[in-house]
Amino acid sequence: MSTDRSSTGSTARGARARARVEVTAAIKEAARRQLAEDGPAKLSLRAVARELDMVSSALYRYFPSRDDLLTALIIDAYDSLGAAAEAARDTATAAGEGPARRWTAVCEAVRAWALAHPHEYALIYGSPVPGYTAPQDTVRAASRVGLALIGIAREAHRGRGLAVPKLVAELEPEARRMAADLAPDLPPAVVATLVAAWAQLFGLVGFEVFGQFHRIVEERAPFFRQAAAGLARTVGIEH
Repeated sequence: MSTDRSSTGSTARGARARARVEVTAAIKEAARRQLAEDGPAKLSLRAVARELDMVSSALYRYFPSRDDLLTALIIDAYDSLGAAAEAARDTATAAGEGPARRWTAVCEAVRAWALAHPHEYALIYGSPVPGYTAPQDTVRAASRVGLALIGIAREAHRGRGLAVPKLVAELEPEARRMAADLAPDLPPAVVATLVAAWAQLFGLVGFEVFGQFHRIVEERAPFFRQAAAGLARTVGIEH
């Protein structure tokens, strides 16, 4: 009998866990629809609860506050973007592509993801949400694209080598600090340029997603590909 009770209890716990996963996913999906309609600043737990025909007190058992829900959406968005970038890198690597092509593959994957998920892109790279400060929990997910690019630079450095960019003297202490924090095995000048390239990548993507290229750039895919290849060269990745 004790075995039966144990089995029944385990089954019940499993069912509750599955139900929690399903409800959590439904809450996030409703919140994403609200983001698309009203933007992150107007995200409301009460509105999400109404859409799902839940009482607010029930939703609070899943996300105690708006900021908790916002953080979950931000982490999901960063992870989805990071997974797309890493998959593109791995596909290019499996095809025998060199570091320069792996770099552009990652950049193109970032662009493709942003164009397919403009509201989620705006959540993580748009205007800050008033009253919200992203917690430390978001850092790992937010780092995935940058780490993919650093990894490609590292492989180039170990393989054919990098054409180390020049660095103005006044930036050398800061470049050494960034290298110690981000990639101690790379030359400080490379790390400083990597940080600049990372920022420029998201500047290019953001200009397209937010409509800043309207009536300026018409053939945007080749324009972006050319710009991404140029960023690789600034880092010293030439092949």
